[in-house]
Amino acid sequence: MKKRKKGIAIVASSILALSLSSFNLHTSATSPVKSYLIAYNQSSLPKTYQTDIKNAGGEVINAIPEIGGLEVRSSNPNFLNNLKSNSSILAANMEMHYKLDDEQPAGADGKPVTLTPDKDGTYWGSQWDIRHLTNEGKSFKIESGGTEANGKVTHKAIVGVIDTGIDANHPDLKANYVGGQSFVPAGGYGGNDTSETGSPSDVLDREGHGTHVAGSIAGNGKIKGVGPDLGIMAYRIFDSSGSAPTAPIVKAMIQAAKDKVDVVNMSIGGYDNLKYEYNGTQYSDIADVLLWKRAVKYAVNNNVTLVASAGNESLNYADKKSLTDYLNANYGDTNLIFKGVTIETPGGVPGVITVSSSNQWSKNQLAFYSNYGNSFITVAAPGGDNGPKYASTRNLNDRDFTYRALSTWPTYLEPYFTTIDSEHPGYAYLHGTSMASPKVAGIAGVIKAAHPDYKPAQVEALIEKTALDYGKPGYDPYFGKGEANAYSALTGK
Repeated sequence: MKKRKKGIAIVASSILALSLSSFNLHTSATSPVKSYLIAYNQSSLPKTYQTDIKNAGGEVINAIPEIGGLEVRSSNPNFLNNLKSNSSILAANMEMHYKLDDEQPAGADGKPVTLTPDKDGTYWGSQWDIRHLTNEGKSFKIESGGTEANGKVTHKAIVGVIDTGIDANHPDLKANYVGGQSFVPAGGYGGNDTSETGSPSDVLDREGHGTHVAGSIAGNGKIKGVGPDLGIMAYRIFDSSGSAPTAPIVKAMIQAAKDKVDVVNMSIGGYDNLKYEYNGTQYSDIADVLLWKRAVKYAVNNNVTLVASAGNESLNYADKKSLTDYLNANYGDTNLIFKGVTIETPGGVPGVITVSSSNQWSKNQLAFYSNYGNSFITVAAPGGDNGPKYASTRNLNDRDFTYRALSTWPTYLEPYFTTIDSEHPGYAYLHGTSMASPKVAGIAGVIKAAHPDYKPAQVEALIEKTALDYGKPGYDPYFGKGEANAYSALTGK
């Protein structure tokens, strides 16, 4: 594993490698130019916002008028202090640079898995998770998310995927891809990546994560998603290095609402701390948290059902002290000390369906990595793991990678990036709450296709009501209301 850097990260929550990505204060003291997030008192921007920032010694990078937010950069060391006299600004803080785990998943941790096609040439027999969720595909006949005729699909519901982008030409995805947008600036977030042109149409998946997520939602080919006729929109927020600040993520949420998608999946998650000390100076992530909350409210008010992964740190979210202790143990040092309440975003924000990860072999035990907690987990869904033997021994030699989730992978990435042998490009076994969240997003999608008048609260209520009651009877901190299921949601059984 690579050594962790100082800082907090938001990571796409699949286990590409068994480590968190580096926390990087995007605005670290080594750089004279720092980035900030600003939340005004109202969920709108005053006419004076440009002047406000200029007078304080900053420059606006991104304005987010729908939620009264700004992304700003400044080389003035007194910038935050200069804002304190402005009574229209509710909160401002240095912006976190959220980073995807940058370790490449070489095969199944170096051990490729041979994928054997079924007699019909598909991999349906290897999709234990989708077969379970759909009652061996019976839910497709009730609601697949759209209709097919003359080789064309009419989508009855659209799911937005805020992630690393998508392989829009993947044979299992191209019929359901209906567009998207990139929020990555020219040069990437560091300004030095010439492959990043800043084009809003550049949704090309450089990592594989977003393509894998999309297949679980709406794959329709050698693999199937929960809704094989659902539409998919890609919102790329990670650059080619796998990083993203807060602002483009919340902008993507707002854009998805404007695009009138029905559901948004966010297989991402990280931690904001409301009081920490960095190089002797006190900071807080309250502006981050406020903008997350406002973006969630904006999306829900625009009839978007939001689904997010719970994270892969095996943490009890209800134990607030343990979260802060975790940050100090993994990212803190003598110069960086976390002292305040820790909030998981976006999964810990009210209005989001938060998903823990179940597995193939147990109705009582979550996947070993999954976060959990009372009033945190809404439902569980199959995210896969390394099998029951590994769960018992934790011996790396006892891992069985076929207990992970099989889905699409970019056809243009090198075969060693996947957990499939080189003769089967375009597919991968991964495990993580990232693989659990899109299953629930897919269920929400087919519910919306079947009940287009349902509001987000009604979609969530049906998912909870029809979840399979795993774990202790009733609500529990591991499975929430139970393991979500597409067939039971569509049939009420």
